[in-house]
Amino acid sequence: MSWTRVFLTALAACALFGALLVGATGCGSDEARDGEGDGVKPSPVGKVLEDTDEEGRHYREIDKKDAPKVEIEIQPDADSDGWDVRLTVHDFRFSPAGAGKTAEPGRGHALLRLDGRPLSFLRGPTHHIAGGLVPRGTHQVSVRLHADDDTVWAVDGEPVGSTADITVSDPGPTDTESAPAPATSGRGTRK
Repeated sequence: MSWTRVFLTALAACALFGALLVGATGCGSDEARDGEGDGVKPSPVGKVLEDTDEEGRHYREIDKKDAPKVEIEIQPDADSDGWDVRLTVHDFRFSPAGAGKTAEPGRGHALLRLDGRPLSFLRGPTHHIAGGLVPRGTHQVSVRLHADDDTVWAVDGEPVGSTADITVSDPGPTDTESAPAPATSGRGTRK
């Protein structure tokens, strides 16, 4: 047997072994590329729209049936000169700080705004707004839900969010002045 014949036989064996190895691991299969074999859905979720919010973050359109929901409630803080914010979310989980930058269904963080200006990124359902941040008058506090890649969850081209008004009025009379009994303050109103 000549050396070329031995070389060609060894080369064919290596090629066959390599083909078997690649086929066994599924490197070329659709299942491996899609990530569906391990139960993880490929990202991105929904469709990223051209529309953006005030800071240029793109909206991520999802079906209404799959969309998260958020409600905001604001109460005067009895112990300080501030406001307690409470979010109620449905079909949504807050991601911890340092979470990956991939959009996953129903996960992310919230952006709290005061009169349209960003105030705080929230990684949980509660927040305290210091009284000094809210001057006298009526103000709008809004919240929007974001995916972990910082896109804004949206349905029918509208961001998923909620708003509430708060009103700060002049301080009441001092102890030396005669004053009627204070009226019960309503939701989001500070006297």
